[in-house]
Parts: sequence; C-alpha cells; structure tokens
Amino acid sequence: MAFDLDMIRKVYGSMGARIEAARKSVNKPLTLTEKILYSHLWAGDATQAYERGVTYVDFAPDRVAMQDATAQMALLQFMQAGRPKVAVPSTVHCDHLIQAKIGADQDLATANTTNKEVYDFLSSVSNKYGLGFWKPGAGIIHQVVLENYAFPGGMMIGTDSHTPNAGGLGMVAIGVGGADACDVMAGFAWELKFPKLIGVKLTGKLSGWTAAKDVILKVAGILTVKGGTGYIVEYFGEGARSMSATGKATICNMGAEIGATTSIFGYDEKSEAYLRGTKRAEIADLANEVAAHLTGDEEVYNNPEAYFDQVIEINLSELEPHINGPFTPDLAWPISKFAQAVKEHNWPAKLDVGLIGSCTNSSYEDITRAASLAQQAIDKKLIAKSEYTVTPGSELVRYTVERDGYLDTFEKIGGVVLANACGPCIGQWARHGADLQEKNSIITSFNRNFAKRADGNPNTHAFVASPEMVTALAIAGSLTFNPLTDSLINEDGQEVRLDEPQGLEMPTLGYAVEDAGYQAPAIDGSTVEVLVDQRSSRLQLLAPFPVWEGTDLTGLKLLIKAKGKCTTDHISMAGPWLKFRGHLDNISNNMLIGAINYFNDTPDHVKNQVTGEYGPVPATQRAYKAAGIGTIVVGDENYGEGSSREHAAMEPRHLGVRVILVKSFARIHETNLKKQGMLGITFADPKDYDKVRENDTVDVKGLTEFTPGKPLTVVLHHDDGTEDSFDVNHTYNEQQIEWFKAGAALNIIRMKQEQH
Repeated sequence: MAFDLDMIRKVYGSMGARIEAARKSVNKPLTLTEKILYSHLWAGDATQAYERGVTYVDFAPDRVAMQDATAQMALLQFMQAGRPKVAVPSTVHCDHLIQAKIGADQDLATANTTNKEVYDFLSSVSNKYGLGFWKPGAGIIHQVVLENYAFPGGMMIGTDSHTPNAGGLGMVAIGVGGADACDVMAGFAWELKFPKLIGVKLTGKLSGWTAAKDVILKVAGILTVKGGTGYIVEYFGEGARSMSATGKATICNMGAEIGATTSIFGYDEKSEAYLRGTKRAEIADLANEVAAHLTGDEEVYNNPEAYFDQVIEINLSELEPHINGPFTPDLAWPISKFAQAVKEHNWPAKLDVGLIGSCTNSSYEDITRAASLAQQAIDKKLIAKSEYTVTPGSELVRYTVERDGYLDTFEKIGGVVLANACGPCIGQWARHGADLQEKNSIITSFNRNFAKRADGNPNTHAFVASPEMVTALAIAGSLTFNPLTDSLINEDGQEVRLDEPQGLEMPTLGYAVEDAGYQAPAIDGSTVEVLVDQRSSRLQLLAPFPVWEGTDLTGLKLLIKAKGKCTTDHISMAGPWLKFRGHLDNISNNMLIGAINYFNDTPDHVKNQVTGEYGPVPATQRAYKAAGIGTIVVGDENYGEGSSREHAAMEPRHLGVRVILVKSFARIHETNLKKQGMLGITFADPKDYDKVRENDTVDVKGLTEFTPGKPLTVVLHHDDGTEDSFDVNHTYNEQQIEWFKAGAALNIIRMKQEQH
C-alpha cells in the first residue's frame, strides 16, 4: 500500500518547472541534491542562486517522521502550537524504548507494560492531531520509513540523526531536533543553511566479502566524524547503480557518522525494483515519468570536480571489507590490516558478542547474506564461539525472513532473535555482567560505537562492520580471524574455510506480513483527549522558557569545562534514561554526567563556586539555578556530535545554563540550542579555550547589539583578580536572533498562532 499518493503527485507535478527555474537562477547544470532542494523552497520557484555553506534558506519538507524517544518532546511542544492537525504527513514510530534482555516476545511484552503510559500518550496524541502511529514491535523508524514512506525526489525531516537512511531511495532526508519537527508540523517553514556538496563517484562492482557497509566505513575513514559537517554527500556512478536500494540506504544511514547533513543516491532500476517489491508500484510509475529530475544532470557526473565542493572516488571492485573502531566510527581498518592492529593496540582479541541488524543493516539482503554463513557453520560442523544476536529492522522483514527459514538458521548456531527495535544499538541492552566493567570486545553491524553506548561499560571495545563480517568473526570467536584468508578447526578436528557469503536483494516469494503494526489516526480528532497524569514521572507538560532580559549576560559561573569528545551521549545519555524522554525535569538529572571535567579528568564531578564543594553536574547546576546564578558550559571540538536528541539542548536551558561556548559545534546540536533560546558561541581563536579556569566568573558582552556576522566578547574574571577578554563567533541569522530574544522558537510560533 502506498501512503500519501496525492502529496507525491503534487511534488512530481511541480518538480519540472521548479528545476527549470533553479537551472536559470544557478545558470549551470544541477546535482540531484540541488534539484531536490530548489524544488522544495518555501517561497516556490527559485529566483536566485544560494551560496553553499553561507546562506540560510527556508524549505517546505514533504513529511516528518519521529521515533518514540524524541516524539514525546516534539509532540509536547506541538501541543503548545495551537493547531488542530499536523500541516504535513507525519508519523510516530515506537522503537527506542524496548530493552533487549531475553528475546523478542518477552522483551516486547515487558516494554508494553513498562512503557504503557508513554505509548498511550503517543497513540492518543497521534490520533488527535492526525499522525500515523506505528506500534511497538512494528520496527525501527528508518526501516519502516524506507519500506513505506520514502520516495525519490522527496524531502523529509526526522527527529533522529539516522533519518538520512531514506537517501537510499533518492530522498533528501535530514535529522533534526523536535523543535524543527514542531515548526513543520505547525505549518511553518524549515530553515537550513544551504549545504555544500561532496560527490562520491563509485566505479566497479561489489563482490565476494565486500558489502555496501564497507563503502561508508571507508568514507568515514577518509572524512572523519566531522568531515561531512555542513555537506550533503551525493553518490553516483556505475557502482552506485549496481547496488541494491537497501544497500544504498545503509550507506546513507551511517553518513550521520561523518557529520553529513544527509546523503543521497539517484533514482535507478534498483530503486524502482524496491518500490515495486514493497507494494508501491504506483510510486514507481510516477517516478518513471519524471526520472530525469530524480538524478543529477549528465554534465555534473561527467565532470564532478566542477560541480561538487569535494570529490571522492572509490572503486568497488578493489574495495576491501572494513572494520571500524573501537570507540569511534571513523577509525577505519581494511580487513587485511585489522588483525595486526588488534595485536599492536592490545585490544581484546577474544570476541564476546557479535550483533547484527539495526536500522543500518537489517534488510532482507543483509539477513540472507549473514544467514548463508550461519548455514555454512552448520554444514561444516562449526559452532559459533561468540554470543550472537539478530535485530530485525521491521516486522515486514522479520516475518518474511522467518517464513523463508533464515531465523531458524540463526537459532541453530545459538543466535538470539531480538525485538524489531533499536535495542543494543542505542544502549537498550540489559547485557549480563556489563556492570563488572571488564575489558572485552564486541562487533556489530550498527552505526555508532562510542564508549559505553551499547552496554554502559567503558571498557567494551565496540567495532563496526557488515553483517556478514560480524557473523564470520562471531563464528570464529576472534577479532584476529580474517575469513578471506584464514581457516577454522571444526568439531571433527578438520580445517575448513568459509565460502563467500551469498544473498538475495529481495525475497523470491515477495514480502509478507500479518500485522505490520500501523494505526491510522482519527478522521476527526477534535474529541480525542490526550491524557498526561500530573503525577507521572515519565511525562510532563511543558512550560514556556523565559524571554531574554534584554541585557548582556554577566556574572555567569563556569559549570564545566568539558575535555575532548563530548557527544550528545555525554550531554544526555540514552540507555536507562530513555524512559524520561517525555519528562524534562526528570531527564535533566542526566545533564552532562558523561562529560569529562577538564580540571580533574573525571565525569560528573564539578566545583560549586558558591560552596567550594564538588558534586554531580545536575545537582550543582540546580543549586546555581536556585540561587539565581546563570552559568556557562565550555566545550571542545565538534561539541554535540552524534544523536539528534534535543534533550541535550533542552536540559541546560531548563536548568538555567545560559551559554554554551565551544571550539566547534555539530550541526544538529547547534540548531537545537538556537531553537531553545540558548546562546551557542564559538572561540574565534580556539587557543582561548586554554584561558578558561575552574573558578572563573564570565561575562558575555555585545548582546544588546546582537547582529548576524558580528562577534560577541567574552570576559573571564579569574579568582586572582586578573581577567582575559576575547572575541567569540556565532552563526545566528536575524530570525535565529529573534528566537534567542523570545526565549525559544516555540514562543514565537505560539504568539503567531494566538494572533490568528
């Protein structure tokens, strides 16, 4: 069944004229990215060319998608906007709150009980305001979107950093915070700095042990975790056309790990086959009519250096399988060098657990290729030496692979099938013994591997690879095993080799499912009541943030000077804290508890300048707030890297932090701070970071003349009576300055709605 066909017809109906207007404005051939961006301008037809990486532009996305952990806050904000119904097609997907502990059935039953009030809230608020609701067990948001909502040439925003997964079907799909989603659902434009473009030319063809995952593992090694910041990555070439749509989605999904705004592939025969295979033939027919608009112009791909800001070329025929990690997704190792790296770095060679699936790698193709290795283990009398788990991406895939016998194959080698949910990938893993914090290694087909992310143990060395490589290493039980060259000893004492994995892009018998898990909203939601218990520990209606007082910010105390990597996991941990995602005050008790204090190399241990005592970050900040004292947080490079979670911006705002001053920001987090009325600024000279002392009182001056492009001034008052003063930069435009002055973007939306 194809959702929102009328909307898709409308997009395609105007696309040709809009692209023609853009071509005249830009006065040169267009990339696919530019075609989609210019055909989704809020103002309509393009009348000017926008400067990449400089100009802020208003867009009109076609749809919004939210997962259950982020949807709570997004919809609590939307309820304040005063609209009776969402302005664009929007969906909620219950995937983050299901903890992996025993197995799919029991874990899902436990989640339905434990999270009942949250699911009831999301179901009722979706019913009232016209959102599609995907129940717990339906699958992971990005897989469900790919199977049901993604369409070539469309534009979508989603409250999860891996929203770019839909780029595998030719969609500009961008991860955002809940406030951005709230804007679009409320009928307002969505603002984005016009991105720069990286072109990745793929030649050759994947074969043998190499998988689509290895493309993005290689790209992550080239670009690093921040090399894609401010860019959209567009893949093209014969190699791109040879890959399955789901393989392309894997590459786009993990593009979030290089900081990219999103990633995208053009429409081709593989895209068409996937649309038809997932019962969306009508969309395939419509796309075929406008196929020329759904790929970059030929001149662009023939001479990419002239049209992209950066070009990378990868020959798929020569690409080796890769394993990335530990502790960061951009530490890339070709398989031929990985065993030596394990030995040289003294990483635990014994592999404790192999985990496949997740939103990144849980397609039918992924499962069948991994299962072909599991079947070999059975046939060749090999017993998997490591624990092994399988996380299906959706009920559609799970039901189909079970029908076709693949889940049974995994179970025969000791595999445990988990619920169709995020599970261990986001820290929802009740891993036995993790609390002992022993040094160990795991390997996953997920996208992220930050310290403590999977199981809470800082000594778990997590590595990322393709599902087939994960399976091979789990069978061997060792990180030093190279399935391309090495043998294993089987139960009979014989030396055996694993053959290359084999798989199917899509099921021969077609996809099947009994209950996909979808709930349509009420036609008229005006009588639907959204219930939030005032005594709830998990849901809390929001109060507006206070407006700016109209003065410079003076007398701020330093709350923490964060040292090194400070991701959104450090600022607002997931795992056990996910249950409080709908209760701002309760989840604020995890604010910055993972950040390393520069002055003592310890997490969650900062000085209260009033009392002189050391304590947890949230408690210290609450004491400052109670005393009416504003504070500042200082951070390092790429601050706020990782998940799109806006709680990392809302918690400091709620607890009274006034300023975040860092060397550089990750894109989504900087936007989230702006939306919540926070002041996010960067050192003009990164070396000024070294001047910040533990007992500093800080002033931020120039706010009464807050202007786009004009630096502000920070004054550090040291406790020895001396002071340092230096310039700091910001990227606020005129509209974002109004958000700051109003106390939050939502305050402006509410005022506009009240005026109507």
